[in-house]
Amino acid sequence: MNILLVEDDAVIADAICVYLGHSVMQVTHAATISEAKHYLTTCLFDMCLLDIALPDGSGTSLIKFARKRNQDLPIILLTAKDALDDKIQGLNAGADDYVTKPFDFEELMARIHSVYRRSTRQLDSFLRHGNLHYDLANKEVKLKDERLTLSASELRLLTAFLSNSNRILSENQLKDYLYGVDEDVSSNALNVHLFNLRKKVGKNIIITERGLGFRLASVEEQNQ
Repeated sequence: MNILLVEDDAVIADAICVYLGHSVMQVTHAATISEAKHYLTTCLFDMCLLDIALPDGSGTSLIKFARKRNQDLPIILLTAKDALDDKIQGLNAGADDYVTKPFDFEELMARIHSVYRRSTRQLDSFLRHGNLHYDLANKEVKLKDERLTLSASELRLLTAFLSNSNRILSENQLKDYLYGVDEDVSSNALNVHLFNLRKKVGKNIIITERGLGFRLASVEEQNQ
């Protein structure tokens, strides 16, 4: 899962990045609304964790910015314990849920999975596409009934594809899922991870669209 974290407190932001990183999630951190707007216009995200009180204004303005762009991005507010008005304003502006600071990381993870399932209309904690099944709770991937052992990088790539099963993902978008927006990474590093992932899930499941990027094969294509 690719997450945009908008939080100006460096200590909180670092802790969230480390915890979610250990859960095989890719986190891009923005400390201001303007920085977050830049990321939203140039990158694809599965979720946004949004602090309300930011140096250049209220986080509610970012919610309105995303909604005006017709982005159905799931948004979880990070709010102060006594900031009831902020919670109400954020939810009325279009946020999906909120977590009160200081929060337990397991609660945050549960909220992320819950909101993500609702946004993708999933009834359980699985990502599915044809014969591929990813159990988010147990971090278990199966192809048909065979359990696959994937590295953290391979799992991030697979999550990117499963979360965007009807999209072509560009090379740069896949790099963002793997390494973060600010990292300058060679194409060869991405190609190595793609090669290894294809060996495990099947070379015909991930299709190269020349000049555009990569996508998951449709269920029909997988069964050919």
